Amino acid sequence: MQKIFIWVVVAFGLLSAGCATVAPEQTPRVAIISAFQPELTLLLSKVEQPKKQSINGVEFTTGMLQGKPVVVFLSGISMTNAAMTTQLALDRFKVTHVLFSGIAGGVNPELKVGDVVVAERWGQYLEVLAARETAPGRYQAPGWMDDVKLPNFGIWHPRPVGVRSTAHPGGEKKFWFESDAALLQVAKRAADVKLDRCDVKNQCLTHTPRVLVGGNGVSGQAFVDNAAFREYTFKTFTANVLDMETAATAMVAYSNGVPFIAFRSLSDLAGGGEGENEIGTFFRLAADNSARVLLAFLAAWK
Repeated sequence: MQKIFIWVVVAFGLLSAGCATVAPEQTPRVAIISAFQPELTLLLSKVEQPKKQSINGVEFTTGMLQGKPVVVFLSGISMTNAAMTTQLALDRFKVTHVLFSGIAGGVNPELKVGDVVVAERWGQYLEVLAARETAPGRYQAPGWMDDVKLPNFGIWHPRPVGVRSTAHPGGEKKFWFESDAALLQVAKRAADVKLDRCDVKNQCLTHTPRVLVGGNGVSGQAFVDNAAFREYTFKTFTANVLDMETAATAMVAYSNGVPFIAFRSLSDLAGGGEGENEIGTFFRLAADNSARVLLAFLAAWK
């Protein structure tokens, strides 16, 4: 009986050790995130003294970038992946700031493929109610659902998302998650960076891309290639761009009290262009333009 008791105690100790929380690395680092590999290629090539480690299947690269200690990794495409990997990084590393770099669909008709947007705030525009049809073409939200205040697109009625934080442990409802004001000022100083008009395969734009700091961005779990929905998104949210990750990362950063900013370059016009969606042609160019603005931002950030 005594031997059995000893083995139970040992087994419980091993199990407890296996379940223990891993202490975060203590070097303060800037988290730099992209959704998929082409968005991260240029940035990774610039990391000095790179060291790689894998956590839950996610590869993290630590090192120095433009003189700043960083941890660089892919979130994976989608809102869920972005939220999950951002929180994983915050749990395992001493992250001081969160930066996102990647491509996006253009919503503002004044913007063009290759332009880079650094938005002031991000919203989850596909956090929605699927409303009941009360008459042909008319959709009504339940009377008790008092947080439906934005115009709908057919059955879809946008709503704020619930989020908890140190300041609001009981939760609050938010639609917009703001970029850090101080980081936005740095981005304005880096906005004169030269952007590429042609990619490595010599596929060229007919215009010179530019950087826009300010305005809104939105994110949701859909690839958008629809002119009518693009127009609705611009009118309803005054959005410059839309993507599938940034607002989720912004929400996690907000919940953890970590300053956040994102750089997104237009790879396509979300269904607003002529002919087939442009992403297959220009995603590499857009990815590198976004990365160039982020690198210029890091260089200007004292």
